[in-house]
Amino acid sequence: MSAANTANWIRAGLLALPVYGLLTFWTTIDPQPDPTKHYEAWARYVTTNHYVLTHVLGSGLGTVLAIFGVFALGAYLANGRAGRLGLVAMVITVMGQALFLMVIGVSAFSAPGQGQAYLAGIEELDKLPPTFADTATAVTGLLLIVLTFVGNVLLGVAVWRSGTLPKWAGVLWVAAAVLMWPLGIVIAVAITNSTPRTVLVGALLIVVSGGWIAWSVLRRPSAEAVGVTAQPRVR
Repeated sequence: MSAANTANWIRAGLLALPVYGLLTFWTTIDPQPDPTKHYEAWARYVTTNHYVLTHVLGSGLGTVLAIFGVFALGAYLANGRAGRLGLVAMVITVMGQALFLMVIGVSAFSAPGQGQAYLAGIEELDKLPPTFADTATAVTGLLLIVLTFVGNVLLGVAVWRSGTLPKWAGVLWVAAAVLMWPLGIVIAVAITNSTPRTVLVGALLIVVSGGWIAWSVLRRPSAEAVGVTAQPRVR
């Protein structure tokens, strides 16, 4: 494949990053009620079409776009001075995002049935003892949080060190990772059982940072868009 074609694929992939941020923002505008305190409200919430659509088109599609975007960012960084770090960060982040797809799938397609069963009169459903599947889900969730957070922090550092991408876009990317994972998903899982507002702010930072990165690459000639530069330009 020619450098021009490769550059076009990278540019298209990078454009997926701000779209991922927008979809994440949309899916977290209206967080679910805490099922440990308001189980009936939660049951009514998860049986709506809105819940399924935000999980499938927001979280699910957004995560798929995030994977494409991270692959494109890793490919762009590969030939630069932060190439090794960028590729390591790409692999770690994609592994975490792939695991996140599994959890999102369970939530999108099983929670509505659970909510419907409760509303139909099976009121002891939430008191069933945990199963091995619940334990596996918890372990998978912990692993994806660690991988996705660490991978995104390393991606932000790689952007900062690249010498060709805007440094502050990397800073915003790291800030988004902190807001979305330790201060977002971890709090949701461990304390609130509902998505906190920090995830909304993190999603907006992804829109800004991802859009800034994509715009920076779109403005460059094809050779530079595949990470081949004669003189690194630091911002």
